[in-house]
Amino acid sequence: MPNSATPTHCPYCALQCGMNLTPLQDGGVAVVERPDFPVNKGALCGKGRTAPAVLASSVRLTSPLVRSGGTLVPATWEEALDRIAEGLGRTRTEHGPDACGVFGGGGLTNEKAYSLGKFARIVLGTSQIDYNGRFCMSSAAAAGIKAFGLDRGLPFPLEDIPKTGCVILVGSNPAETMPPSLRYFTELRENGGTLIVVDPRRTRTAEQADLHLMPRPGTDLALALGLLHLVVAEGRVDEEYVQERTAGWEDARAAAMAHWPEYVERITGVSVPQLREAVRLFCEPEHAMVLTARGPEQQSKGTDTVGAWINLCLATGRAGRPLSGYGCLTGQGNGQGGREHGQKADQLPGYRKLDDPAARRHVAEVWGVDPDSLPGPGRSAYELLDALGTDIRALLLMASNPVVSAPHAAHIEERIKSLDFLAVCDVVLSETAALADVVLPVTQWAEETGTTTNLEGRVLLRRRAISPPEGVRSDLEVMHELAARLGGEKGLEAGLEKGFPTDPEEVFEELRRASEGGPADYSGITYRRLAEENGVFWPCPAAAEAHPGTPRLFLDRFATPDGRARFAAVSHRAIAEEPDEEYPVLLTTGRVVAQYQSGAQTRRVEELNAAAPGPFVELHPRLAARLGAAEGDPVAVVSRRGRAVAPARITTGIRPDTVFMPFHWPGEGRANTLTNPALDPTSRMPEFKACAVRVEAVKS
Repeated sequence: MPNSATPTHCPYCALQCGMNLTPLQDGGVAVVERPDFPVNKGALCGKGRTAPAVLASSVRLTSPLVRSGGTLVPATWEEALDRIAEGLGRTRTEHGPDACGVFGGGGLTNEKAYSLGKFARIVLGTSQIDYNGRFCMSSAAAAGIKAFGLDRGLPFPLEDIPKTGCVILVGSNPAETMPPSLRYFTELRENGGTLIVVDPRRTRTAEQADLHLMPRPGTDLALALGLLHLVVAEGRVDEEYVQERTAGWEDARAAAMAHWPEYVERITGVSVPQLREAVRLFCEPEHAMVLTARGPEQQSKGTDTVGAWINLCLATGRAGRPLSGYGCLTGQGNGQGGREHGQKADQLPGYRKLDDPAARRHVAEVWGVDPDSLPGPGRSAYELLDALGTDIRALLLMASNPVVSAPHAAHIEERIKSLDFLAVCDVVLSETAALADVVLPVTQWAEETGTTTNLEGRVLLRRRAISPPEGVRSDLEVMHELAARLGGEKGLEAGLEKGFPTDPEEVFEELRRASEGGPADYSGITYRRLAEENGVFWPCPAAAEAHPGTPRLFLDRFATPDGRARFAAVSHRAIAEEPDEEYPVLLTTGRVVAQYQSGAQTRRVEELNAAAPGPFVELHPRLAARLGAAEGDPVAVVSRRGRAVAPARITTGIRPDTVFMPFHWPGEGRANTLTNPALDPTSRMPEFKACAVRVEAVKS
């Protein structure tokens, strides 16, 4: 490796793959392998390899923009910052603090996420802050906290997966969403273990499975309950473990026994022999895991669904033991850290609860404010976006593109347009930024130092490799400058901006103190340790001697008051919107390998666009035949909320009663125009993964 190479991490998914950046003569950087990082061992997907393309000035913002005469025009930083301060300050004065909203992103570093939550609560004084990570793994987080007392994506490192005996992978397609992780499942099978994939589509991941279960979208809860029923009926419950390490088994068992195999087959479409085979493969090895992703989680019953899969682990003694357990495959690059440190509407740094008096006192002391001055919990992400233009009159938005990514997206676009004032900080002029009154161009991954927390709970150090283009500043600088302008308006002491340092390591040192003693305790982690140790797993409390971090959770006890895991007594219920005569088909959504999230960045990379140039509708040949649609023909997918048109992609690898659309594109193929914003009552997760639609051939 050349001496000038900078070790860092990919800006995209939650694997946070390690890479090295080497300088080029034109001032850019090239990605080269970094085999010493244990998560990906040098392997990168196409998105990671091409990530430097978005650093180019030709595809990104390099000057602040302000709206003048209906058009965004270049402006100075001083003018742009003054306009934001004036817009937010006027709204706060005229309508109260909660008329100001803040919406963040799961791609922000821990330092920026921490500062954004602090900014919302002590500068604006608003409770109205949430982030797009709510749309990622909030249902798994809620279920994990209920069951284990603690939420961390994976409670064990990825390296444990090839060593277990069986993995049930529910609603996840890592071959396309995080390709370097697929090797863990390949190694699992090479070592004699088995892979069960639960997905209504025969994805690239499902093609690798020993057993592929294809349930009807929205029936994962019934499937998990049916498997647990068979575990009981076949005498496979680990009675000693259940007695010693769990609580609530009797009620959970009673609920599961109401879901006998033939009943579950009728609901899910998964045959009884397949159900029995799944139980055999899962229970016969000494060790086994269940891993969930957005499929079961992005439902209006997502928390209960994940709880049912956790029940399967608990009943068979597969949680809190080596090489076994339940885990969630986080999606966004810093979706885990983004909520741990204050972007989520009900949380304070360290994964503390905002309505906990002790948590408020601790964080308020670090921030130097009165605990009573901190606002209470606010609205969840969709509810916040839905309130724009009514209760919330002004919005500061960072690193998110809800015009494409939010459910019922056309409605959210109208809510955004109805705001009195919108300010956006982003790398590119996204579809949402194009609607703003002020747009600020900010630094991105290779141009800044900061930490992220990957899907294993491994805190990592991204390092600055190059300088940003002239005219671009960091989000930390933005909050520093806005705090200076808005602090005086609020009547606070002069110098409020001093509480918003621009140096990321200084912010991290404060984050360490704020998280100390909390569930997500980072107090024993330093930049030096992160650089020397290839990351540190939280919790890592400060100690007289350096705490090693915690790669594996729950081996001795769970994080509940009595140390026992809790079963969830849950029963199957229908999705919020079942098919009917008018809308007889189910729509499910997801990603493709060459694009990422709303596509705001990846759609600007030539190589990725060539591989995935636009949206499509995946449908079964029988459905295509009824429509008279051939491969590539335009078809319209219509729901109660909107209409999207894209070319047909005909395959036997999807259920005949289901269609699939990726959600990366705006325009007439915008999949989230169709999706249902029905919310899980606990996690407030929208039901992205199942809604009723009809499919129509589009006449030329």
